[in-house]
Amino acid sequence: MQTLTDNALMLKVKFGDIQKLGLLYERHKKRLFGFFYNMNSDATLSEDLVQNVFMRILKYKHTFTGEGSFVAWMFSTARNVNYDYYKKSKKTNNEYQISSVEYKLDDGISMEESLMRNEELKNLKKAMHKMAPEKREILVLSKFKELKFSQIGEIIGCSEGAAKVKAHRALKELRTIYLQLESI
Repeated sequence: MQTLTDNALMLKVKFGDIQKLGLLYERHKKRLFGFFYNMNSDATLSEDLVQNVFMRILKYKHTFTGEGSFVAWMFSTARNVNYDYYKKSKKTNNEYQISSVEYKLDDGISMEESLMRNEELKNLKKAMHKMAPEKREILVLSKFKELKFSQIGEIIGCSEGAAKVKAHRALKELRTIYLQLESI
C-alpha cells in the first residue's frame, strides 16, 4: 500500500475508502506541521491546524479531481485553514520562527564563528518577521518546504511564472531587510 501515489490514495478516499486518509496523514503530518510552525511559532496550534487540514480534506474529498498534485491541493487547504484561523481569531501578528533552519556545528568551528552564526540566524528571524505573511508564506513553501513553483502557483492561485516572480521578490525583500538589520 505504501507504493500508491498520494493522488491514488486520495482518489480511494474520495470514493469511500476513508482508511486511506490515515496513510496520507502519516506521509504528510510532519510537512504540514513544519509549514504551520514556520507560519505561527506555536507547536500546539500547529498540531491543531494539521488536524483541521485533514478534517477539511475529509469534508471536501469530493472536490479532489486527481488532475493536479495532491501536495498542492493539500497545501491549498492548509493555507485556507491558516487564513481562516487568523481571520477568526483576528490575530494580526503572525510571527515567524525559522525552526527548520538549524546550524550544525562541527567540532572544528570556533566559538566566535558559532556566535556569528547565531547572530545571523537571529537577524534572519527578525527579517522574516518584518515581512508580510503572504511573502513569508511564499518563502516557506519554496525554500523550507521545497515545493516546485508549479505547485506553489497551484496553491496560491497563480501561474508558475508568477510564483517564481513572487518568490524572487520576497527573497529580494528579505535580503534588503536582513542587510539593514545586519548594519545596525
